Amino acid sequence: MFVYTAQPARVVFGAGSLDRVAEEVERLGRSRVLVLAGRQAERTERILGPLAVARFDGAVMHTPVEVTERALAVLREAGADCVVAVGGGSTTGLAKALAVRAGVDQVIVPTTYSGSEVTPVLGETADGVKTTRTSPDILPETVIYDVDLTRSLPHEVTVTSAVNALAHAVEALYSPQANPVVDLLALDAVRRLAVGLRGPGDREQLLQGAWLAGTCLGSVGMALHHKLCHTLGGSFDLPHAPTHTVVLPHAMAYNAAAAPEAMRRIADALGVEDAPRGVFDLVTTAGGPTSLRELGMAETDLDRAAELAVGTPYPNPAELTRDGLRALLGRAWAGERPN
Repeated sequence: MFVYTAQPARVVFGAGSLDRVAEEVERLGRSRVLVLAGRQAERTERILGPLAVARFDGAVMHTPVEVTERALAVLREAGADCVVAVGGGSTTGLAKALAVRAGVDQVIVPTTYSGSEVTPVLGETADGVKTTRTSPDILPETVIYDVDLTRSLPHEVTVTSAVNALAHAVEALYSPQANPVVDLLALDAVRRLAVGLRGPGDREQLLQGAWLAGTCLGSVGMALHHKLCHTLGGSFDLPHAPTHTVVLPHAMAYNAAAAPEAMRRIADALGVEDAPRGVFDLVTTAGGPTSLRELGMAETDLDRAAELAVGTPYPNPAELTRDGLRALLGRAWAGERPN
């Protein structure tokens, strides 16, 4: 038996589709927009015209609640009934945090491969601890995927963002809520993301892969990899996508013996013999980070990270033990190839 719930988001996909943002706001029946954007803010405001009534450009990684409160004050002062967020996962996270607090609609225009734009999940950080919650009120109403906005992404950001998306698809395949629909989406996402990572000029494959992988993230529960990355990001202030990039092959290796069928299917989709090693090699070949050490994590923090990671139980194919996670973190810190 399985249960599948379709998430009712509208998706507009194509080069140049940012130009349709005003049309999409009006389609929702909204008339006062708070623009959440950095580099694309002025262009977005020009397209929106009189619909744009305020701007906030202070989105921060891991969505700290104090930043959300500042943005909420701007939203309320402007009387905004919609947010248009143009940017990466931090900007999307802020839009979701505002929506769940103020009930405003969201039009999200991702410029990276985060995938969170098609999920009803919000991760927030308070007092150095990152927690997640799920609600239909968090799911954005409309997502505009403009391939042109990803073409100027620096190579390193392209790689880490795409591997972050890959992690959504990988963990969906061994989730307790896995089902045939999500399996198809996840495997297609793995294939597309692998193609894009091996030839990063193919931004359309990467963006479509990220959309599919994000849909998986919003449909089933995630396991060890995501929980561990939330611990490392929220408690040790490590960068989000690079942390996912480093941890993913090691989390896969930890779960490999307990989820052999999922690993076989992932390996087939990647065109490799061994899924964890295949992902590690994909990252290495693409020029992504392979160690927590290079992300700035101190070796002396690994014990505490392992303790935090086992502090809250969650579903995972392999049993979670403090010693097992400490060993995983040690290999990830050193940048060793999984074995």
